Amino acid sequence: MTGLDPDLRFDKHKAGIQANRYAQKFSRHLLPDLYQARNLMSCDGARDKEVNSAIDLREGGFGVWQA
Repeated sequence: MTGLDPDLRFDKHKAGIQANRYAQKFSRHLLPDLYQARNLMSCDGARDKEVNSAIDLREGGFGVWQA
């Protein structure tokens, strides 16, 4: 969950700035199809959506870590 553009956030992960170690080490590129349909939402709505999205992604075989 971030207020940053996904491309900027990804670049920060790869550069080691506020980085998730898994994203920094293993990520190769963004998958816009997974996030482009997401609209801006409230913090509570985003928190709920994050949990549901993580479950769906794990079931699809993606590695997902949450704080």
